Amino acid sequence: MNNLNHANVLVVGAGIMGAGIAQVAAQAGHAVLLYDARDGAASQAIEKLKQTLDGLIAKGKLGADVATQTLARIAAVESLHEAADVRLVVEAIVENLSAKRSLFQQLEGIVATDCVLATNTSSISVTAIAHGLLHPGRLVGMHFFNPVPLMKLVEVVSGLQTDPAVALDIFDLSGAWGKVAVHARSTPGFIVNRIARPYYAETLALLQEQAGTPAAIDACLRAAGFRMGPCELMDLIGHDTNFSVTQSVFDANFFDKRYVPSLLQREMIDGGLLGRKSGRGFFDYRVGAVKPAAAAAAPSSAPAAQALCLHGQGPLAERFAAALTLTGISFECMSTSDWIGLAVDGAQLRLTDGRTATQLGADVALFDLPLAAASALAWAPSLRACEAWTEAAPRWLQVLGFSPQRMADAPALVVARTVAMLINEAADAVHQGVCTAEGADAAMKLGVNYPAGPFEWLARWDSAGVVALLDALDAHYRGERYRVSPWLRQRA
Repeated sequence: MNNLNHANVLVVGAGIMGAGIAQVAAQAGHAVLLYDARDGAASQAIEKLKQTLDGLIAKGKLGADVATQTLARIAAVESLHEAADVRLVVEAIVENLSAKRSLFQQLEGIVATDCVLATNTSSISVTAIAHGLLHPGRLVGMHFFNPVPLMKLVEVVSGLQTDPAVALDIFDLSGAWGKVAVHARSTPGFIVNRIARPYYAETLALLQEQAGTPAAIDACLRAAGFRMGPCELMDLIGHDTNFSVTQSVFDANFFDKRYVPSLLQREMIDGGLLGRKSGRGFFDYRVGAVKPAAAAAAPSSAPAAQALCLHGQGPLAERFAAALTLTGISFECMSTSDWIGLAVDGAQLRLTDGRTATQLGADVALFDLPLAAASALAWAPSLRACEAWTEAAPRWLQVLGFSPQRMADAPALVVARTVAMLINEAADAVHQGVCTAEGADAAMKLGVNYPAGPFEWLARWDSAGVVALLDALDAHYRGERYRVSPWLRQRA
């Protein structure tokens, strides 16, 4: 294959994604032809791009010369035959297999045999799109993320017949366009849409069993470093869109229970509660509506205690020791314990290990995995806890520096179960050769703005701890959803 760094490019589809791809290619110095089957759509897209660039110039974010050169490199065409000499085609049309397959078969009769054909599909099998082509080896996935000019990630997706040299050319070209490329095998959801499923699914499962409120769950995950909580993010994406992606991954994996869609989300769609675009989702976006906030407990001093012991060792135990020392509270240390937390006059406040507080004893309360210094943290008392300990436990969490968010006694609470499942899904993707661990980390940080990659979280945690937590979830729910990836279990 010819080197693509100076190739003429055809972008098919002048919607938001296609126009963004054309802009990025033109800014990188390529001559770009833009085509859309709808009359006048390509010219309209270029005019809209001009307005966008003018706005960036006015804000001082783009030089006028760069904008002028970018626009000069993009031309609208009314027929695919006008693009016969391009060396690269990037397709960004409707997400429909037959439409994409038909387009590429048509293009094979127009472009040269060494022209690379790239599809921006986010969910359709690259292998399936290539079926029926005379030269299926030159078709590759080049999955951009919206908005294309701003989002750094490109998933380079290889189907069963994709020539490795073609995938490498697109990988290198993505870098030349200022993107970070990751290789992916063509499997349902590729990297990002597959690994991200638990971020939504665990919250939907917690809401289904009434373990917490959308505001409290979102606050806990934002405190863990996520830019948006899952409820507000699903409202932004649109529940119909989010459900559709989950359904497609579920269907494509032959109804694997790990990806089963949510009954709650389906009910919201049936009721027209689609999120921001309909005015209501988990939250109310209508004029005058006030978004509910997570509970904020009043400042409280430490409860009286005759015997206080800090259990466990490691960074979290050291953080707790520092917090207790600052308050002037005397305490003992039991660093050899196999759990982290406080023992207060016989009652226990423990970091979740996946089991419920009720399983662990009477006067037991559990707290969630604190991934960051931010304060909102889920906790739950045992169903057998006395009233005094149920009242005292959140006060001790305040002493330790948290804003306690009470949940029902659900196993692994919120952050711990969500992050463990993200790690598990990423481990399975690596196990199945979908991507590398480094590729998964880059994809999740750049594609959906996660505060860390799944394998970075795993390095801070440990494989044995993650596996034990997932096994506890599996034992509690007795289904296939929480089965541990063989890759992860081997490393535990």
